[in-house]
Amino acid sequence: MSDLPYTERLRFRRLTMADVDALVELDSDPEVMRFLSGGVATPLATARDEQLPRLLAQYERHPGLGRWAALDRETGGFLGWFALDPSADGTEAELGYRLRRSAWGRGLATEGSRALVRYAFDTVGVRRVWAETMAVNDRSRRVMAKAGLRYLRTFHLRWDDPIPGAEHGEVEYELRAGEWADTVQERPAARRAR
Repeated sequence: MSDLPYTERLRFRRLTMADVDALVELDSDPEVMRFLSGGVATPLATARDEQLPRLLAQYERHPGLGRWAALDRETGGFLGWFALDPSADGTEAELGYRLRRSAWGRGLATEGSRALVRYAFDTVGVRRVWAETMAVNDRSRRVMAKAGLRYLRTFHLRWDDPIPGAEHGEVEYELRAGEWADTVQERPAARRAR
């Protein structure tokens, strides 16, 4: 299932070990990491030796799901990544996205998320797409809602060293396969890579 969707401005491709420097650079921006680690960067060794090998292994275990590099369709430049991270049995997917700050405010997170939600239901056939973020991360919450996911709940996690805003909790959004048909008519179709 290598027929990944693309959008008017975005192209997706599988991550490779060659992406490690771009991923570390992305995770080195304190604003990008603000709601994830409180602005703390991901060390190169962690990305290279732990995170990226784990992500690459998902492609074979759960075809059609995983994490993909997001590229500017015009320039081919690396903008960040999008994800449909699989549940243990692969019947559900967690929507995720992380973009360079230079890509913020242009609707790219919404555009990519909508394409992947459509792909998750129409091509992969998952039964549920869900996403989580900190309750105070208004931008991410707007993306989730614009992608068709609905607010499900607020919950609180215990952290040894909580980052600012953690006291307000985490939020979960979801869209189930049965609800997807109701939103299809409102969404522009994602294109398939050729």
